[in-house]
Amino acid sequence: MTLELRNISWSVGFKKIVRDVSLRVEPGEFLGVIGPNGSGKTSMMSVLGGIRPPSDGMALLGDQAMRKVGRRNLARRIGFVEQQADTSDRITVHEAVSLGRTPYLSLLSPWSEIDDDIVASALESVGMGNMADRIWHTLSGGEKQRVHIARALAQQPDYLLLDEPTNHLDIQHQLGLLELVHVLPVTVVAALHDLNHAALFCDRIAMMDGGKLIAVGTPSEILTQQNLRDVFGVEADIETQHDGRCHIRYRVRNQMEV
Repeated sequence: MTLELRNISWSVGFKKIVRDVSLRVEPGEFLGVIGPNGSGKTSMMSVLGGIRPPSDGMALLGDQAMRKVGRRNLARRIGFVEQQADTSDRITVHEAVSLGRTPYLSLLSPWSEIDDDIVASALESVGMGNMADRIWHTLSGGEKQRVHIARALAQQPDYLLLDEPTNHLDIQHQLGLLELVHVLPVTVVAALHDLNHAALFCDRIAMMDGGKLIAVGTPSEILTQQNLRDVFGVEADIETQHDGRCHIRYRVRNQMEV
């Protein structure tokens, strides 16, 4: 099953935030979405995840328009993790992850041992199996993000969408979270702030600027000196590695490397 945007735009009032974006997510890949603040990453991700309907164009899940899929079925296929989502409720980690089973529950299909097993498996997948009884507010930022991902995995989705998942985490937890996501058996689309993270973990990168999709390709194809200069306004040296990935060394205005 594929996930695709065809010439979509998304507007607030008369202002277009996302403009004529076409993007196809390949099954099994880790696709990164990059761009400066205000480039439309979050809005595009929301349309891709079925959270917002496009103002123009079409968002598709498989060969069907998302607007025809239905919220319950959409939630069974796409897990969406927002930027630092939080709650004021006093809930346990197990209860938070159990929310991912909501699309499967009804009067005819109440909670069962199968749901318990799925929640337990999701917690184990993110390394939180021994913390099921912890209270949400006692968790660190990195632990909360892992629980959010476990909740999305409990939906048993084909696609996992992450909107800047490493925001407000220290470098150790940033790398740990992305290493975790990289090996999960789902197709991943992640909006990323750190370009070196995108270079290190992504199979392909989609670059946005001014609400438009500027380019899509491998890290070495997208993270070029010219693209970084034009889109981000920075000077950098790009080191291409033997596996085709790359590392970015930024330069300050006096041309010294940092």
